[in-house]
Amino acid sequence: MGFLSFFKQFKTLGLVLGGLSIIIIGLFYFALRKEKTLPVYQPAMVAPELVDESIQYIKKYHTIAPFTMTNQNGETITEENYKNSIYVADFFFTTCPSICPIMTKNMHALQEKLSNYPQVKLLSFSVTPEIDTVAQLKRYALANKVDDTRWNLVTGAKKEIYQLARKSYLVVQEDGNGGPHDMIHTENFVLVDAQRRIRGYYDGTQLSAMEDILRDIGILVAEK
Repeated sequence: MGFLSFFKQFKTLGLVLGGLSIIIIGLFYFALRKEKTLPVYQPAMVAPELVDESIQYIKKYHTIAPFTMTNQNGETITEENYKNSIYVADFFFTTCPSICPIMTKNMHALQEKLSNYPQVKLLSFSVTPEIDTVAQLKRYALANKVDDTRWNLVTGAKKEIYQLARKSYLVVQEDGNGGPHDMIHTENFVLVDAQRRIRGYYDGTQLSAMEDILRDIGILVAEK
C-alpha cells in the first residue's frame, strides 16, 4: 500500500507538471504567433526638423488635417475622397531631377502590386504648385502610367501644401532661403490608416521598402 500511495502521489504531481508545461508552451506559441501591430506616429516621435515647431511636443491624437486640392484631371480632391481608406502619401514635383523620378517609379510599382487591395489608395502632393498645373500633372500622370482610380497627383495653394507637409504628414524640411512657404521635401512615403493616423514611414527611393509597405498594408487591412 505504501508503495502504491507513493506512486499515486508522483503520478498526480506528474500530471500537474505536464499540464503546466502544456499551458506554458501554449502561451509561448501564441505569443510568438501574435500578429505584428504598427505604431501610431505622433509629432514627438518624428525628427524635429520635419515637424512644425508648434506641434513638436504632441504625443497623442495626431491625425491628418482636412485639405482641398485639385488632381491631374482637374477634379477637387479632399480628405473625403480618402475617408475610411488606407493610403500612401508622398511629396514630389514633376520637374525634380533627383529623387522624384525614383519615387514615382516606386509608387507606380506599389500601384501595380496593390491589385489585391482595391480599397487602398495613393496620394502625391506637388511642392511646386506654381509649376505643377493640372495640365502638367496630367502629362506627368500619363507618362508614368498613373491609375486615376487609385492614385491622385494633386496641386493647390502652396501655403496649404506646406502646412500639410509640416503639420500633418511630418515629412518636409524648411528652406530658410526661399521665403516663408518654401520647402524641401524628403523621400518619405507615409502610410495613413482609415482613421487618418500615420502608421509608417518608408524610404521612397528604395524598391525594397515597397515590400515593407505592402506587408504593413496587409496588417492594417486585417486591423480594420
